[in-house]
Amino acid sequence: MASEDVPADTNGGAAAASPFNFQTQFISTSPVKSNIGQRRGHKYKHSSISAQHQIFQEPPPRPPPVLPASLPVPTFKEAWASMQKDQKARLWWCCCHAAVAVYVFFSAEGSLAMTALSHLVFFDVGSAAVCVAVDVFGNFEVWRRSSIRHPFGLQRAEVLAGFAMSVFLVFGGFDLLSHNLKHVLESVGEHAPHHPHHHRLVNPGTVDMASLAAVVSTLVSAYGLRNHGRIRRVMRVPLPYLSSLLPGTGILANPFHFLTLCFAFLMILLPLLSVTYFVWLDRVICAAIAISMFVLGTRLAIAQGLMLLMSYSGQDGSREVKGKKEGGLDGGDTDVSAVVREIEAEPNIARVEEAQFWQVHYGLAMANLKVCLARSLDDSTVSQLRTRVARVVQNRLGEGYGRGGSLRWEVTVQISSTSGN
Repeated sequence: MASEDVPADTNGGAAAASPFNFQTQFISTSPVKSNIGQRRGHKYKHSSISAQHQIFQEPPPRPPPVLPASLPVPTFKEAWASMQKDQKARLWWCCCHAAVAVYVFFSAEGSLAMTALSHLVFFDVGSAAVCVAVDVFGNFEVWRRSSIRHPFGLQRAEVLAGFAMSVFLVFGGFDLLSHNLKHVLESVGEHAPHHPHHHRLVNPGTVDMASLAAVVSTLVSAYGLRNHGRIRRVMRVPLPYLSSLLPGTGILANPFHFLTLCFAFLMILLPLLSVTYFVWLDRVICAAIAISMFVLGTRLAIAQGLMLLMSYSGQDGSREVKGKKEGGLDGGDTDVSAVVREIEAEPNIARVEEAQFWQVHYGLAMANLKVCLARSLDDSTVSQLRTRVARVVQNRLGEGYGRGGSLRWEVTVQISSTSGN
């Protein structure tokens, strides 16, 4: 019986019984190549299941950034190489104009009026130099194109240069007034001045060459090289009341050229009319020039300072309006108030909740408006409403089409409905 349970060996011997049902595996001594994390066959994202459920999708191509990080600022050599013929002519004329200003200054010979006139000529030289620099930098992309480093290009540098020139006017006016007051106090009573003053005299019937040189240089700078146009655009911002006193075109529209020519012609005509230079006349002319420089310089500094602070030079420049239409804007009939009232007069607008205006530089201003609609409108009507609001702002504050305005307004309109409030 026992012999029946043991299987017979084919080779004639008895085979050993194995309690486990597996085969023996032999480990290779060669290095093992790991394929963990690797998928055999086609990838899953290209399979029909992935295409059906859209689990793995290629990211959409990212567009290039709208604003570059920075743009190269031209060096002096690059700026000189980019200058055109007329720009070089303006630059050389600035040098000649500066020589005339130095000649007028050293021709004063103790005359306060001639010293004050030289200050005006120096300001004209600085303004002409700023105009040349602006034209040259306009040849490069960094001047007008925005970047992350310079959000509005380099055009705000022109505002900064104009602000520096206005500070020169204010301090020059103070300096002339202090010298004039010192001379007046020294002449009061029996007190003798520490330094004797030699007043400048011009022979009757002769032409004052220094004053004539100031007149000629101012006319050439204003008309010959068209530096007057850019300076007049600067003066249009802080002195709106001059439009009613001075013509809109011509040299009288620029008060600085007007002052230089007016006082220079006065000093030329006095010797021709056989009127000698009295001490009091010299002081009166100096005081008039100093006060004019101080007043105009202060107005110009305030306007350009507000521009540097991203504000608007109007009386209601940067303001926030809240309330219903009846509450409206309190204040005078300024341009900004008129714009807001005209926008509120739209039949589809219930009220203007917020209105903010500011000027970036001489050629760009921005307006942010938040209006509340009287009723719900479709998308096309809302788009037309935005266009009308932008047109109102541009025509009112940017002088509109055909009126010579070079100020461009970028208008952003945020719209909310009455039901949402």
